[in-house]
Amino acid sequence: MSDSPRDQLAVQLAEAVAQALRTDLQDQQRVLLVVSGGSTPVPFFHALSSAALPWDRIDVILADERWVPEDHADSNARLVREHLLRGPAARASFVSLTTSDPTPEQGADAVAARLQALAWPASVVILGMGGDGHTASLFPDSRELELALATQAPVVAVRSPSQPQARITLSADRLHHARRHLLHICGGDKRAMLARALSGDDARELPIRAFLACPLAVYWAP
Repeated sequence: MSDSPRDQLAVQLAEAVAQALRTDLQDQQRVLLVVSGGSTPVPFFHALSSAALPWDRIDVILADERWVPEDHADSNARLVREHLLRGPAARASFVSLTTSDPTPEQGADAVAARLQALAWPASVVILGMGGDGHTASLFPDSRELELALATQAPVVAVRSPSQPQARITLSADRLHHARRHLLHICGGDKRAMLARALSGDDARELPIRAFLACPLAVYWAP
């Protein structure tokens, strides 16, 4: 791994997450880690995958997922399997957010039942943020945004005009159900968006705002 600021950040984030999991594993038989997809987390996944942890006691889920097969190029599950669930971390249990149903609306109940069996509250939720202020699949242009922000259901099927595929996302309520929230972002544009989000409180405009009222550790690099 190089010494670029983003790679240094990935190592620092991995160390913080590993320590959080170790802490909770002292008191719990199983712990839950919620990660996000996209390109930003890849160096973090690589760093965390080699951490000395009892991975067979750790469940990993995604904050959201595109409704595509797990071997699809756009699948976040594929990303996690290729970059995180390797080496020592291959012993972790990955819980998918998709089913064989044609649509996320049809599969949501089965996914919700799957999630209810996990060790909530999650030890750590690692969020990302898009240039439009979205996090997970809480998109400002989605018809389902208000539902996803308000419901107590664990997951919501989401369709967004700006996205080519239907998605399923953990609801804001479920994402809040965690001991620690971390935001992992890179670049000046993301820093500017975070500053804009911090200057207001309407989560319908910038959905990341739904998580700015709770303790949120920001991991940022240029």
